[in-house]
Amino acid sequence: MRNTLSKISKAAPSGAAFSLAFAGAFQFGTIVAAQESSIAKLIGPAVAAAGFELVRVRITGRDVKTLQVMAERPDKTMSADDCALLSHALSPLLDEKDPIAGSYRLEVSSPGIDRPLTRLKDYEDWQGYEAKMELNRMVEGRKRLKGVVAGTEGAAVLFDIEGESETAVIPFEWIADAKLILTDNLIRESLKAAKTAAKEQKTETPHERD
Repeated sequence: MRNTLSKISKAAPSGAAFSLAFAGAFQFGTIVAAQESSIAKLIGPAVAAAGFELVRVRITGRDVKTLQVMAERPDKTMSADDCALLSHALSPLLDEKDPIAGSYRLEVSSPGIDRPLTRLKDYEDWQGYEAKMELNRMVEGRKRLKGVVAGTEGAAVLFDIEGESETAVIPFEWIADAKLILTDNLIRESLKAAKTAAKEQKTETPHERD
């Protein structure tokens, strides 16, 4: 059975609604999120053309910014050489379009073992693994959840919340942040996948790899 999380808490904050500092930080965060989305759309085709899938784009820092591009191959692997290859492929495009004002550093990385779950397809690919997520609204009195990924249903995520007997159906747009939890099982399966990918790469010719 599934239980759709739909009870949203609308309790108003006590005291002043927002301080000037909080309002400024909120506005800054909104601007950065929009910029990240714009850059993801810009580099997405180039990432795909290089043989990778874009996982996440993040901009960090204020004075000295870092553009973090997280990507992986379709087989979920991403070596140091792959990161260098993608960085080399993206640099000319970023230099031409100049999407960030001022100087910044490009950082290309793999998702890691305890990877973030940023796309709806991630919840299909990582069914059965433990994860934690934070929602962008209060639902049944809480925003942070921990449990096991149970797949998707339409545009919603299925999640077996720790301590609950029913599978929750969570609209994907409600999820602000989510990532896998580092467990022995996840580490074991990730190492197995990496070894398999390495063996397959050794059997490919340079032409096939390109």
